Amino acid sequence: QVQLVESGGGLVQAGESLRLSCTTSGRTFSSNTMGWFRQAPGKEREFVASTNWSGGSTIYADSVKGRFTIARDNAKNTVYLQMNSLKPEDTAVYYCTASHRRSGATATAALYDYWGQGTQVTVSS
Repeated sequence: QVQLVESGGGLVQAGESLRLSCTTSGRTFSSNTMGWFRQAPGKEREFVASTNWSGGSTIYADSVKGRFTIARDNAKNTVYLQMNSLKPEDTAVYYCTASHRRSGATATAALYDYWGQGTQVTVSS
């Protein structure tokens, strides 16, 4: 059974940093596109960041560009989201996702096939 398990969420103050981790099991995604999405209360799920299989090609939502960094360690079956200069508007449940795709990063949720349960990030002002 494929599982994606997120960790690293929590409560921080504005301007602080967090690093989210997503560890996969049940199959390897070392050749596949992976990403992060988030959903704030009362809002639709939105794209945050995506990486191709190697981490050499990444894309970001405009709202997080320059503050967030996605990275992966295929040997550890783990993808990370380093979040710096956090803002209250970053408060959301963050979801890790993996695709059957073996091409580039993508912001299209429909192209992802597996999702984690999410980890809560709360940023206080």
